[in-house]
Amino acid sequence: MIATTPSDVTPVWLTDRSTSNLVQAELWHGIVDKNLGDWEAEWIPDLQRRLKLLNQRNVERRFWPQSRLWDWRDKLAAIERRLANLSFAIVANGMTQAMMTVDLSKRARISSYESQHLIYVDFLEAAPWKRNDVAEEPPRFGGCGSILINAAIQQSMLEGFKGRIGLHSLPQANNFYANACGMTDLGQDASYENLRYFELDPDNARRFLEKGKGE
Repeated sequence: MIATTPSDVTPVWLTDRSTSNLVQAELWHGIVDKNLGDWEAEWIPDLQRRLKLLNQRNVERRFWPQSRLWDWRDKLAAIERRLANLSFAIVANGMTQAMMTVDLSKRARISSYESQHLIYVDFLEAAPWKRNDVAEEPPRFGGCGSILINAAIQQSMLEGFKGRIGLHSLPQANNFYANACGMTDLGQDASYENLRYFELDPDNARRFLEKGKGE
C-alpha cells in the first residue's frame, strides 16, 4: 500500500520563471498517495492538452515529451516494499512538481570507481507545466531537476557511496545531465534502449553541491 505521509520533509526553494523570485517548496522523502493523485488529476490532463497542441501544430513526435508514457502508479507498485529502492517528490503551492525513484543496488561503471556502489536514478520527471515545448506557455518553476539530483547525491553520501550516482537519460535530458549536473557521459547503452548512460563521481558530486550552495 502506498504511504499517506512522507517519511521526512526537507525545505527547498524553486524559482518562479515569470518573476525570478524564489518559491518555498518541500522535498518529500517518499512518494505518497497525494503525489500520485496529483499526477493522475493534474499532470495527465495537462500533458494531454499539450500533446494535442503539439499534434495540431504538426510538431514532430521526436520533440514531444519523451516521458509521456510513464505511469507513476505502476512504477511505485513495482518497487513497493523493496529496501533497495527509495522515492522522492517536490511539492510547492500544494501541488506535486516533480518525482524521482532511485535504486541502491547498482554499481559504478567509471573505470576509477568500477563496481563500487552508487545511487542509480531510475526515473525522474517534472510536471508538464515545467516544460517549454509549448512556446506561449513558459515553464512555471525552475530547479526541480537540480533539487532531485542533489537529493540523490545526498542519499549516496548517507549510504557511504561518496556522492556517486548514475542514470540512463532520455535524449531530451542529455544536456541537463552533462552540463548542468557535470555528469560523465559514458555513451549509448545497447542493453538499455540505446539511451546514454551518465555517471557522477565523488569529485564532481562535491562540485555540484558546492555550486548549489552558492546559488
